[in-house]
Amino acid sequence: MPYMIDPGTNPMGEEFEAYNRRRWGGSGWTHDLRAKGRKDGAGANFENWKWWPNTYKAHQLVRFAEGKGIDTSTSNKVLFEAIYEEGENISLIDTLVRIAADKLSLSSDEVRSYLKSDAGGAEIENDINNGRRKYSISGVPFFIIGSEGNDQLPYAMSGAQSPNTFLRTFATVLEEKDE
Repeated sequence: MPYMIDPGTNPMGEEFEAYNRRRWGGSGWTHDLRAKGRKDGAGANFENWKWWPNTYKAHQLVRFAEGKGIDTSTSNKVLFEAIYEEGENISLIDTLVRIAADKLSLSSDEVRSYLKSDAGGAEIENDINNGRRKYSISGVPFFIIGSEGNDQLPYAMSGAQSPNTFLRTFATVLEEKDE
């Protein structure tokens, strides 16, 4: 489910430190995030985080790739690596086209055309608004965990969680499924 932390971010993205000074007075809040990522082996060490992106076009790319049979987890992983480890500005169409071609094996021309046309934009906005309304999503990461076909509301967790928290939640969901 898509979510934008700050829809008011410049559509071209903003330099990381400048954005953090403007919005929060500094980037000190990321120190704990970086330490937890390294400790838990989250896969992101945030070693090269240079840009605060406007993620609207990236959400479009994820939707396009999904339509071509690429799982959203795969697309998101590629985008997260680009932002946090490779220092890429995923606000830019040219950057997204290159990532899509190089890492997702998608047609550059098709991706560029899709992103320039604003295709899927209304659906993305709708998904973001539904997530806010239905699950009270107000930040990322946000996890919705439940078994398909279950009438119970799913479990929702906001913020970074330890591996043990996930394991306990998965165990609870499986127990409920067996009941």
